[in-house]
Amino acid sequence: MPGNLMHLSATVTCPHGGQVTFLPSQTRGVVTGQAIWTVADQSTITGCPFTVGNKPQPCVTVQWVTPSARVQVTGSQVITQGSTGLCLSAERIPQGSPVVSVIQQRAVGQ
Repeated sequence: MPGNLMHLSATVTCPHGGQVTFLPSQTRGVVTGQAIWTVADQSTITGCPFTVGNKPQPCVTVQWVTPSARVQVTGSQVITQGSTGLCLSAERIPQGSPVVSVIQQRAVGQ
């Protein structure tokens, strides 16, 4: 999906308000001086308050489903603002889609 490239300072949350962060696997592809997200990067979620009944079921990671079709960094597809993903619990249960609220506006990919 086309859209602005996601980078280290992008603000992304799970649907319940938990903060998504990523650990870049590469530092060669940058935009505004910060690493670009790729499917090879580990995305983690902290602070998700979601529960099912009495059982805490917080989102802990993001699995990106539709990364960029045409743009790659060091052989890995990049994540754009238009990419879709699933926030997953520790038991790998889908909890909803990540919400992108702040992203750089200079570099666009498809």
